[in-house]
Amino acid sequence: MSLRHALLGLLSERPASGYDLLKRFETSLANVWPATQSQMYTELSKLSADGLITVSAEGPRGRKEYTLTDEGLTELRHWLTETKPQRNTRSDLLLRVFFLNVLPPEHARGYLAWLADMSQREYEGLRRLEESIDWGDDPLSVNGRIALEYGLRLNAMRREWAEWAADRIG
Repeated sequence: MSLRHALLGLLSERPASGYDLLKRFETSLANVWPATQSQMYTELSKLSADGLITVSAEGPRGRKEYTLTDEGLTELRHWLTETKPQRNTRSDLLLRVFFLNVLPPEHARGYLAWLADMSQREYEGLRRLEESIDWGDDPLSVNGRIALEYGLRLNAMRREWAEWAADRIG
């Protein structure tokens, strides 16, 4: 996934300003694909230059509202159906597990305990996020809840796994 496609997806729902997109991004996609404000505005400029979005309204202080073009919708659909998702195979968290033997057992268990605690904190953060959103029946809400559930289950599994792994360290 790229920030480009994330923004096209958000704009497929309705036109929005950069600020609106940033807020929607923070409450829906940030856990899946983090991005900074400057990255988002840079990508919006590129999307506009490529004809995938257009400025449909301008307001005070340079506020621009962006709308997805037909070409943008075609690109989003192409990305969804014609390209295979990249499998993220790098994990700094798991790479460290392979070398825990170089640490004293109490430090290795400490790392796994930290990983379990971090996973629990992330799980709780996602629960708070879930409770703070006024979910609707629109596609972004439905799909957002599905993606959020993935994050909840992933963090719960990682916590349980880290606790199990800590018991295996001699």
